[in-house]
Amino acid sequence: MQKRARVIYNPTSGREVLKQNMIDILNVFEEAGFETSAYATTPAPNSARDEARRAAKAGFDLVVAAGGDGTINEVVNGIADLHFRPMMAIIPAGTTNDYARALKIPREDPVAAAKVVLKNQRIKMDIGKAGENYFINIAAGGLLTELTYDVPSNMKSIFGYLAYLVKGAELLPQIKPVDMDIEYDGEHFHGKASMFFLVLTNSIGGFEQIVPDASLDDGRFTLIIVKASNLVSILHLMVKALNGNHINDPRIIYSKPKRVKVTPVNDRVMVNIDGEYGGDAPMAFKNLHKHIEMFANLDQIPDAAYNLPEPKVAKAEENFVKQVGKLPDDDEEELNQDK
Repeated sequence: MQKRARVIYNPTSGREVLKQNMIDILNVFEEAGFETSAYATTPAPNSARDEARRAAKAGFDLVVAAGGDGTINEVVNGIADLHFRPMMAIIPAGTTNDYARALKIPREDPVAAAKVVLKNQRIKMDIGKAGENYFINIAAGGLLTELTYDVPSNMKSIFGYLAYLVKGAELLPQIKPVDMDIEYDGEHFHGKASMFFLVLTNSIGGFEQIVPDASLDDGRFTLIIVKASNLVSILHLMVKALNGNHINDPRIIYSKPKRVKVTPVNDRVMVNIDGEYGGDAPMAFKNLHKHIEMFANLDQIPDAAYNLPEPKVAKAEENFVKQVGKLPDDDEEELNQDK
């Protein structure tokens, strides 16, 4: 019986580049031995999620998520709770394409991304569960993590992840720590934090060194709790994070739990799941170990995370580092106040 693939694509992603290349994309999956068909998502809520679920229940062997990280998230949410979960492939056509970065899938050429399937290299990926929803890359809370709700879609398309940098810089002066209660694998943080991150890959918003020791299939999140509360300290932490030098900084907690529960104490804590609003804490998070099988460029993913190539620092980031370097770092004063 011939294998079947369903390409679920966002026709508006990447200036309609998927629509323009769809015949060539379908031919690639046919060459790989799949009888292949396509479904264009609609503006209706959960269009990609519902089609992925239908395809899985219809017995398709492969579901291809073509679009941005939001489309991939929807497709995963459509199949994650099923007993039979088809294999997945991704064709990136979004703004930051964090998931494609982690799997070393070409991000500029959708046909080249489709051809990854011809190598027949697959990995069983961890995913996260947040309440009743699933996520592929990140769950986070705190004021800075809310910036994705406010970045206009046309700004995302034109400027890519630099749009997030610009918006983030606007929000930084507004950051104030809030009291949080965070339980993680028997550990307990209770105190003020500016933000927290629960991460599954090494790429967040285009930055590939925030989790320099990331593993894609170890059954654990990377938990980062940012205790720093003033603007200058957070800017210095951001500079450290560009090169992965932040993980031992006393202004953060860096841990590898399987389960996490976040509870607000007084203030509202909105939770961002893969770049979209995912509800308010309290919220429980669970790592689902090797839950979905993905096609990936395994020969380009390093065996040891510390062998990740040094990131190329863009001109805008270079200037940012220089400007922050001119600011006095009041780390010791802040840490003494926290004691």
